Amino acid sequence: MPTSSTDRILVLGIGNILWADEGFGVRAVEEFHRRYAVSDNVTILDGGTQGLYLVSYLEEADRLIVFDAIDYGLETGELKLVRDEEVPRFTGAKKMSLHQTGFQEVISAADLLGRCPKHLALIGCQPRDLEAWGGPLTKPVSDQIGPAIELVCTILAEWGATASLRSEPLPESERLLANDIDHQHYEMRMRPV
Repeated sequence: MPTSSTDRILVLGIGNILWADEGFGVRAVEEFHRRYAVSDNVTILDGGTQGLYLVSYLEEADRLIVFDAIDYGLETGELKLVRDEEVPRFTGAKKMSLHQTGFQEVISAADLLGRCPKHLALIGCQPRDLEAWGGPLTKPVSDQIGPAIELVCTILAEWGATASLRSEPLPESERLLANDIDHQHYEMRMRPV
């Protein structure tokens, strides 16, 4: 279903980069932003572990695409796309602490306020390792970033929005993550020399 030019679309990555595969959503949205320029009505956001602080962003969106690590019970690294009313059933692979709010609570809060996006798409990746503190994404999960980005481009096109490969590299000042916690810098420190 195409979007009107006034529909606001939010592309959101959620997760915790400090817990191995739990960082899939953040790394996927970061790489999408690095590779693609999007229409003016599309916002790209690293939601990290912000929990209920994300409600205000959802309230402003008519359509929402989320990248996340989801325990679907599938093979490690397998991607699964769920849409609209199916989205609240899957809420993230694991809460890291009692203080971390699950994404289902964020969607529910926006819905209670009457401001949940009309259309939802969740691109989830089956994690392998959620216990390695400070560890990088495992290879099967990291390998799914490219296919997940292809999925978001397809969904944006279905919704009438554009995502065009950047002709120039993204300036460092426009990165989603700074202070060397972006995927390339952070993971390079994790690899043995």
